[in-house]
Amino acid sequence: MTYSCITLASPVGELKLVANGLRLAAILWENDKPGRVRLGPMSEAPDNPILIRTCEQLREYFAGTRQRFDLELDFAGTQFQKKVWAALLTIPFGETRSYSQIAEQIGNPSAVRAVGAANGKNPISIIAPCHRVIGASGKLTGFAGGLEAKELLLTLEGGHWPGTARLPGF
Repeated sequence: MTYSCITLASPVGELKLVANGLRLAAILWENDKPGRVRLGPMSEAPDNPILIRTCEQLREYFAGTRQRFDLELDFAGTQFQKKVWAALLTIPFGETRSYSQIAEQIGNPSAVRAVGAANGKNPISIIAPCHRVIGASGKLTGFAGGLEAKELLLTLEGGHWPGTARLPGF
C-alpha cells in the first residue's frame, strides 16, 4: 500500500499530512522520530481531496477560526491505542486532561503509563489533540512535536496557557 502525502508550513513547523486513500492517516512533525508512526511508502499527492481538506481545516485552526475538525480518520494501531486516541477526540477545544483522567475514561485506571505511551504514538497529532494531555501536576510533558509546539497549541486554544487567539501569518 502506498500512502499519499503533502507538506504544510505551519506555526509549529512543517507538517507532513498523510492519507490512506480518502482518510487521513497521519500528521508527522518536521523533526519526528523515525518509526514513531509506522507507515509504508509515500508519494506526493497535492490533489488528494482529504489532504486538501486537512490543509484547509488546519489553516483555519491556526488562524483561530476553527475549533473542531471534520475529517475521515484512519487510525492504525493496537486496540488499546485506538481507545486512547478515541478518548483524545473527546477533549474539548481549550481544555486539558491528565494521563490518569484518560486512563479512567477508557476504563483502565491503572494504565496511566500505557496511556502516555499510546499518546506518544498518536499518528494524527493536532486533529486527535494529544497536546491537550498534560501531567497530573499541570505541567507540560513529552510531545512528538516538542514542548514548545505543545505550549503554542495550548496558547492558541486559549485554555491552559494564556496567549493570543491568532498566530502571525495564519
